[in-house]
Amino acid sequence: MPRFAKDRRRADRLCIETPGMTVLPGLVDIHGDMLEREITPRPKAQIPIDLALHELDKRLVATGITTAYAAVSFAWHKEDSLRSEERAREIMLTVNRLRPILLADHFVHARFEITNPDAGKVLEELLLAQQVHLISIMDHTPGQGQYRDIEAYVKFAVEWSKRTGENLDEEAVRARIEHAQTRPKGWDAVRDIARLAKEHGVVLASHDDDTAEKVALMHELGVAVSEFPVSWDAARLARDKGIHVAMGAPNALQGRSLSGNLSAAEAVEAGLVDTLATDYYPASMLHAAFAFVERGVMTLDRAVRLVSQNPADALGLTDRGRIAQGARADLVFVETNGRPRVRGTLRSGMPVYWDNHMAQLSLLRRPGQEWAMTASPAL
Repeated sequence: MPRFAKDRRRADRLCIETPGMTVLPGLVDIHGDMLEREITPRPKAQIPIDLALHELDKRLVATGITTAYAAVSFAWHKEDSLRSEERAREIMLTVNRLRPILLADHFVHARFEITNPDAGKVLEELLLAQQVHLISIMDHTPGQGQYRDIEAYVKFAVEWSKRTGENLDEEAVRARIEHAQTRPKGWDAVRDIARLAKEHGVVLASHDDDTAEKVALMHELGVAVSEFPVSWDAARLARDKGIHVAMGAPNALQGRSLSGNLSAAEAVEAGLVDTLATDYYPASMLHAAFAFVERGVMTLDRAVRLVSQNPADALGLTDRGRIAQGARADLVFVETNGRPRVRGTLRSGMPVYWDNHMAQLSLLRRPGQEWAMTASPAL
């Protein structure tokens, strides 16, 4: 039973008991695409970046996420205004500027397409300005990686275009595919990125690895994290080479990949996955972890490590992701009667999300009072 109580050295600390709840370390999200979607929730709708970030921030802590890496993309074509270099810089600057006052601890995850020939130059400038905390190498060219199945990609692109207001038909999508496949891939830029990441001590990740050959190349470049490998061979070789494997929690929760690639649930059961990331749905991390426990795939402590300690370790964040003496007091209070439900979240020992249920259990806090956790946690 988690319990907050008065510390003998301080007479002004409060007591709170949370019967029936489980306390977890704060969740660490290595890859979240939500901020870009929050900024542009509908075609042509543009929400101010700071407003979008504050609203997303509230949703994250309400799902138990206390550390979040915002994935920011740099487009390879100038028509994409949201993922243009200018907009990406603006998003990064806003995240870093507001970081001290946000509820969760936010970092920047820069995603560079290998078809962007200027990636190395742009990245060097951002690294020198200390705007980037994680780098991933991307290749979304249809015919490989996530989009190996061209016909599946065509169907996906047609449906997605309806959601964005473009309403493309199959012929138009195939024309775009042909154009995309002719773009030169900047492997010199990729090597520049790998060199810069190493020089600045920033973790380097690869994205949508599909073959053993690609994994071997990424390993040679110094990649430490393989995000969302799309085949069994890629996931196995990544693990064999000591590369941290991250998969999407929505994929794991649904039991399948929306694009027909490797099932995260099956990969977790096979012991090939170190971390689950939000990808596009914040609540999926907590619910996927508990789903594995409910199905008897693993114990609660192992499942929770997939969304806390393991990603923290992969990113070099040794002060979080676990409940231990000397670690940050990032804690999540979860009610497990039915679907797991986050009732309260602490960051560095202070409440950043506290629902009505927790408020009823709490005593009113006066100025100068502090929280102290004294009982043994569930994990």
